[in-house]
Amino acid sequence: MKKKTILELNRINTEQFRDTPKIPVSVLLDDIRSLNNIGSVFRTSDAFTISHIFLCGITATPPSPDIHKTALGAEYSVEWSYHDDAVALTTQLSKQGMTICALEQVHGSIPLQNFSFNRDSQYVIVVGNEVKGVNQQIVDIADYAIEIPQYGTKHSLNVAISAGIALWEAFKQLK
Repeated sequence: MKKKTILELNRINTEQFRDTPKIPVSVLLDDIRSLNNIGSVFRTSDAFTISHIFLCGITATPPSPDIHKTALGAEYSVEWSYHDDAVALTTQLSKQGMTICALEQVHGSIPLQNFSFNRDSQYVIVVGNEVKGVNQQIVDIADYAIEIPQYGTKHSLNVAISAGIALWEAFKQLK
């Protein structure tokens, strides 16, 4: 096997990406401290044609050299907006008919591999703070809590990794 060259990857440019159909999934980042995690979610969202990124609370916004370091330009291709209050935004999105999915370990959560994404629905996957997780008020608003099963000694994954796993599962089911 031979590695593909950058030309063989046949990637589209930012303008073409904007015209590319997106899957009906957005991601909401609430109080994410690490700019590298934010950039990573941008890059993953570009890869899986995510509709929108909502940046909330203390979550930093582009332009930022540290976000760019991991986003590698995806902050220019993926649509995003900043909102001060994640709880108010989640309430508004829910009232607009979007299905809110908290990515969190809670009683009654659905293992990610058992969650069925429906092409006729619009989803928002909420990813919370690196230490505190998804705000309990958002969990209370959420239609579903989805959880990534883990079998090791640690009780959590990095937020960018968790978001990537959840977005990949949504992409697999919806693309």
